[in-house]
Amino acid sequence: MSAHASTPARVTIPTLAQKKAAGEPIAMVTAYDYPGAQIAEAAGADVVLVGDSGAMTVLGYDSTVPVTVDEMLMLTRAVRRGLSNPMLVGDLPFGSYEASDGDAVRTAQRFVKEAGCDAVKIERGGATVARARAIVDAGIPVMGHVGLTPQSVNALGGYRSQGRTAEAALHVARDAAALQEAGCFALVFEAIPSEATAAIVPGLEIPVIGIGAGPAADGQVLVFHDLLGIYGGHAARFVKRYADLRTAMVEGVAAYVDDVRSGGYPAAEHSYAMEPGEAERLRDLLAE
Repeated sequence: MSAHASTPARVTIPTLAQKKAAGEPIAMVTAYDYPGAQIAEAAGADVVLVGDSGAMTVLGYDSTVPVTVDEMLMLTRAVRRGLSNPMLVGDLPFGSYEASDGDAVRTAQRFVKEAGCDAVKIERGGATVARARAIVDAGIPVMGHVGLTPQSVNALGGYRSQGRTAEAALHVARDAAALQEAGCFALVFEAIPSEATAAIVPGLEIPVIGIGAGPAADGQVLVFHDLLGIYGGHAARFVKRYADLRTAMVEGVAAYVDDVRSGGYPAAEHSYAMEPGEAERLRDLLAE
């Protein structure tokens, strides 16, 4: 692990604000289970997001839309048990907060009370701004998310970069400003052209975490299974592979399967033995 990859104290909202002010990049990563959380902790991540991307990477759905609140809470509780220092943010799934402020607050409260989240994340501007304000007013920190919002993939016409024209980028900027005004402590910019991010971020007071939004963001986030090469599905343009664990995992399990079928496993060193004479006594007892 790099000497710089350490998080000496618990990360809080003021910590992130200080990092933005100091020009110190924020490192956020997704995680969906206890071992993933432990890895993010050991690697020194600042923020761990239990993203609804877990619907695809660990639960096998075709998109993020079908995942339920209970499924997300299960994943988030597991991550909480593996974290000490990084801030924990839970993604509110599609259909759990859009209908009313009351729904939004109740769902956010469950993520704090039942899963131990430090904050929650919701997608889009527009009507979502009111939901963000309601959750913040209820005392729960909110991270916003603009640009490509996977929960709205059908309305957006697919997983496409957003803000590619000046007018479209202005819409992103207005959503971002509205979410900031609603009280969000940070924003995720997803699949937004680098030039748009560079133009918008200086006008915002809160940290912006980019995913496919270029280097001008205040920090970056990638999906755990994407950056480690575990997920076998389509990888977005912005994904950088830092390892190829899926190949290593398949090779390891295949070697085990071959060993079992050839009789090479288990060997004597993988087995337990009875005390001297006990096996013979057992045979005698079974024969009676």
